[in-house]
Amino acid sequence: MSSSAVIIGASGGIGHAFETALIEEGVFETVHGFARSRPGAQHVDLLDEASIAGAAAHVAKGPPPTLVIVATGLLHDGNRGPEKALRDLDPAWLARVHAVNAIGPVLVAKHFLPLMPRTGRAVFAALSARVGSISDNRLGGWHGYRASKAALNMLIRNLAIEERRRNDRSIVVALHPGTVDTALSRPFQGNVAAGKLFDAERAALQLLDVIEGLKPHDSGKLFDFEGIEIPF
Repeated sequence: MSSSAVIIGASGGIGHAFETALIEEGVFETVHGFARSRPGAQHVDLLDEASIAGAAAHVAKGPPPTLVIVATGLLHDGNRGPEKALRDLDPAWLARVHAVNAIGPVLVAKHFLPLMPRTGRAVFAALSARVGSISDNRLGGWHGYRASKAALNMLIRNLAIEERRRNDRSIVVALHPGTVDTALSRPFQGNVAAGKLFDAERAALQLLDVIEGLKPHDSGKLFDFEGIEIPF
């Protein structure tokens, strides 16, 4: 049966690389790319659930999606960045970071998981981050970003449990792409070890390889770009 793939955040560095790679591979009949900056039927704003619902309705007109990737994230916006200490906490910024990094992806799941097949392999993946692992946190700081990604990881676990009841071969995962040379990481690349800064194309291909190797028992977990599980 023919199927489609969906990329949310397709105008970003890694999202666009996902879209390009999937089109070039030619596995899917249709590759849908959505982004806040795109017009018309390709427009999705994670802060606007109606736009997410509209995108899902558009996808529902064609082959069912067997791969959905949420390739979005907010770490800084040019005015504000990750907090270094308690004195930097701002409730409006915390709410915005959680809205983009945790609430937005789960709203995508709300509207897109029901479109995915009830039988056979299907993958829903959202980009998370190693810094969202509570057990791996040894440095502190970056309160909003860490907490929002930890929240995303919990939501992924919840979604995986619920989705398994609908399709026992479904896979719902969080993925850590490493440090990718995009606008999100650019202000912080000075501390990246040699060989650990990936271009977007390489990062996308690495994660697509990870996705290809996932099994149903991997659902509800967080994996890095090498396919190694990161404990929550």
